Order: sequence, then C-alpha cells, then structure tokens
Amino acid sequence: MSDRLGIIVYSDVICPWCFVGKRRLEAALNAGALSQPVELGWRPFELNPSMPADGVERHVYRDAKFGAARSAELDRTMAATGRELEIAFAFDRIARTPNTRLAHRLIWEAGRQGRQDAMVERLFHAYFEEGLDIGARPQLESLARECGLAAGGVEAALSDTASLDAVVSLEQQGHSLGIEGVPFFIVAQTYAVSGAQPADFWRDALPRIAAAAGAVAEAAAPGVS
Repeated sequence: MSDRLGIIVYSDVICPWCFVGKRRLEAALNAGALSQPVELGWRPFELNPSMPADGVERHVYRDAKFGAARSAELDRTMAATGRELEIAFAFDRIARTPNTRLAHRLIWEAGRQGRQDAMVERLFHAYFEEGLDIGARPQLESLARECGLAAGGVEAALSDTASLDAVVSLEQQGHSLGIEGVPFFIVAQTYAVSGAQPADFWRDALPRIAAAAGAVAEAAAPGVS
C-alpha cells in the first residue's frame, strides 16, 4: 500500500483559476500541511471543446463571451490574485485562445513518462506568463523537450489515436462524475473539492482527509477485524 496521498486534479491549462488552485495547494503543502508525500495526477477538462483547432484571437473570443469592458475587468482582477501567489499573469501577451486537446494529449504522455506535474506547470507558465500558443504543435514539442520528455513518446502522443482515445475517455469520466467546472480535486479517491480553494482550506482539510483515508485503508487491510 502506497504511503502517498493521491490527488486527482481535473483542469484545463487555459483556466487561470486552475493555475491559482495549483499554487494555493502547493502553498499549503510547502507550509507542511501534510507529513506524508502527495502524488498529483492531472486529468483533462476542456473549457472550449468546440474551439477551432488553430484557436481564436483572444480579444475576439473574450469580447464575444464577456464584452470588452468586462473582459478587461476580469483580467485586472485575476492579475491581482496572481500577484498574491507570484503568478505574473500577462494577459496582454496572449494573442490567441487555443484549442487545448493537443496539450491534454501531451499531459497524458507526460504522465506515462513520470513528468506530468512538470509538464502542466510548464504549460501554465508558457500560456499565462509568456503568452505562448500552447495549441500549436511545434510549441508543444518545444515545451516537452524543456521538460525532458522522450521525443518518441511526444511524437506518438501528438499523432496517434491512443492518446486521443485516452484523453476523451478521461474527460468523459470527469463528466460522468458530475464535474461542471474546474479546478476540481479528488483526494484519496473519495473526497471531492471544487474550486481554487485558499491555502488555509488545504492546510486544515488535508490532514483530516489523510487521517480518514488511512483509517479506511487500515480497516480494509487483511487480518483486521
């Protein structure tokens, strides 16, 4: 039995709240909220599954969704939230809102290579802080190299149907669980947490969840009456 506490995170790499949620969870873990190690697993949840393959100009997409004034206000508010977590949101550098299907296929492959969290982190940074087009295959290949992923696996993930089928299946699993927004966390395969909860929430919740999960595992162990 693993001593790691598993946390599954449904997210999209163009979701700013997912980036914030990651940082807040990390802040709690870095502050010693939990004595045992944590194993993060990232699952796909496309915010714009019908987005054209080459994306849409961000200002066109955002203006249509929110209106120009509201979009600008949301960006300012999110930038302020990011500064509290040392996230340098650079919305003015983002030219396009991408289709993220290929990015999720790359994240799936990164999981197979044991580099998933590093890949997710790099994608968040690339999109939100560098303004890179993470829907473009050459850009994804470059980011994968930075994260040390094996080129053959990356090539297969971005070309073959296995990664596509896996991402579609994982996304459908999320929808079957009733997930309608992200970030969405499933801790110890049992406890659901919706939204980018503050670090204080995680500092309080994680020890209690770990204790409860440990008690369940101990009760289910062979020889325990």
